[in-house]
Amino acid sequence: MLCPDSYSETHQTDAYVVISKRRPLATGCWEVATGTDSMDRIAALNEILTENPKDAFARYGLAMEYSKQGDFDRALAEFSILLENNPDYTAGYFMGAQTLVRAERAEDAKRMLQDGIASARRTGNLHAQSEMEALLAELG
Repeated sequence: MLCPDSYSETHQTDAYVVISKRRPLATGCWEVATGTDSMDRIAALNEILTENPKDAFARYGLAMEYSKQGDFDRALAEFSILLENNPDYTAGYFMGAQTLVRAERAEDAKRMLQDGIASARRTGNLHAQSEMEALLAELG
């Protein structure tokens, strides 16, 4: 089960959790299925986004799946959509910047980290702020 308010997993039997279908339970949480196949996760996330294109959690998950596969252009496109619609989705900046680093685009990563640090400050997310500041310092 995955609860949208905290996005914390309350049940996980595998290394990965996939949202099987957007079917809210009475508690306001989502029914989830576990699995390790990236294509299944991408299909499930795309299904959710077909129903609700502004679903930040699904958009973030899709960006992460593409990034894990090394499909940086698709990942960055999804991070861009995510952050355009949810400018304070702080994790999107950090993971987007890490994807840019993997794509050997350090200058773009620095700009994304600066935006992410501003977002973290706005939302009071000191942990994310410190992680992004550390990566920014590492990049020079």
